[in-house]
Amino acid sequence: MLFSFEILFLILNFNFNPMLENIPIENILFLDIETVPKYESFDHVPENEKEHWIRKAEHLRKTDQDNAETIYNRAGIYAEFGKIICISTGFFPKNSGDKQFRIKSFYGDDEKVLLSEFANLLNHYFCRPEHLLCGHNGKEFDFPYLSRRMLINGIKIPPLLDTAGKKPWEVQHLDTMELWKFGDYKNFTPLNLLANVFGIPSPKEDIDGSMVWFVYWKDKNLKRIVTYCQKDVVTVAQIFLKMKGDALITEEQINIV
Repeated sequence: MLFSFEILFLILNFNFNPMLENIPIENILFLDIETVPKYESFDHVPENEKEHWIRKAEHLRKTDQDNAETIYNRAGIYAEFGKIICISTGFFPKNSGDKQFRIKSFYGDDEKVLLSEFANLLNHYFCRPEHLLCGHNGKEFDFPYLSRRMLINGIKIPPLLDTAGKKPWEVQHLDTMELWKFGDYKNFTPLNLLANVFGIPSPKEDIDGSMVWFVYWKDKNLKRIVTYCQKDVVTVAQIFLKMKGDALITEEQINIV
């Protein structure tokens, strides 16, 4: 007779790991987000928030020279100290004949506006039980960051993002990094590395994630960040297609709305 934890293990693996080949790609919304520190520099942080970042920075220091001011560029990684400036989404429309990949981005300086628009997309077009969200490291970063910033901005979390009270196999999230691990939790595999492994063009040709804060706050070039974010979404979709055993999409099949 199986022990209770063995039964639970079988249930989790039966429900939570469906064969990728059985998942219709038109049910998946691929996404990527770009985040920056909430303020241009540490000097602009309100006094009541500075003390919280100072305490956080103590745990992030890598050298003796690091302090709350010098490492403030890392604040965008944390939902309590950062904000979202771009959400790029991509999906394969049903009945489009030749496979098409449609990209829609929500971006701007007003985080509440872009989050509201994204929530509207989820609430009206990706709201059924068969729908799934897919990102690279999405379960660890993108999905929880989106949910936290929505709560901070007073926006109700859409069902597809809301994991509260759900059993693991009820969460409608896919993660290409988790799929690549095959149960191995020792390593983090960056998106551009996995793209290279599969022979997919790198999305980091212009900028990478570490440069986003500078391009936004110093260069004031949001459009450049949006283009970078959209390339990431295409790459996530391409990697998923590779894992699924499907043909990759071509540039001609990509439509930016």
